[in-house]
Amino acid sequence: GTGKELAARTLHQTSLRSQKSLVTLECAGLSETLFESELFGHVKGAFTGANYTRQGLAEAAHGGTLFLDEIGDIPYPLQVKLLRLIETGTYRPVGSTVVKQTDFRLVCATHRNLEQMVEAGEFRQDLYYRINVFPVHMPSLAERLEDLPLLARTMLRDKDGNMAYHLTESAVTILKAYRYRGNIRELRNILSRAVVLTNTNVIDQSVIRQCLDISAGSVVPPDMSLKAVEEHYLEQLMRSHHNNKEKVAAIAGISVRSLYRKLQESQE
Repeated sequence: GTGKELAARTLHQTSLRSQKSLVTLECAGLSETLFESELFGHVKGAFTGANYTRQGLAEAAHGGTLFLDEIGDIPYPLQVKLLRLIETGTYRPVGSTVVKQTDFRLVCATHRNLEQMVEAGEFRQDLYYRINVFPVHMPSLAERLEDLPLLARTMLRDKDGNMAYHLTESAVTILKAYRYRGNIRELRNILSRAVVLTNTNVIDQSVIRQCLDISAGSVVPPDMSLKAVEEHYLEQLMRSHHNNKEKVAAIAGISVRSLYRKLQESQE
């Protein structure tokens, strides 16, 4: 949420490996089998459900950058295999006896305190020292509001890198005054709504205020069911946009037909 992946992408794009791929592996929530399969790949029949041979991300990142997000969540038994990959550049796909070679730049990120995990025996000390070559602390968005204009400009660029939309100074001022709970992710969502709501390529303070009203109104009790959360969210959007179903559907990322159906179900 603090922009770790954006930072990893920037490091890759400004490196000598920028012409090759940046490959990301989300380590959180992966079982041992799935982690090995994702990173090293597997051959057909390696395990139940392995119906075909699959390339791993270690191979896909050859010549480029491998970004391991939430590296602190990697299962302990697999950390030694990751260490071997980093130190030797070699690995074996799951179910294979063939040793493969790869070469990539490694970037890691985590929200955990790895030093404490090492002391608790939850993270290998040798792996920690191997990856902790140049640590960078990523503060929350609230701690670096001076970066907000640059972050916003980056998010508002089109696929060719040109500025597709512009924020007025008053809009930036309002964004800086907002209290972000979701860090970079919330800022991106707010700007995505703003793009839908504006009628020009200039996003002014009135549009940003509408978007912040939606964001603030989206807070719901933690024990609310998923269906109730969705109903609450759509209700807030409908109220904020004076029942304009086309705009609400666009912001929610669903079709107008789906919106009609969901609204009807919520009234039954």
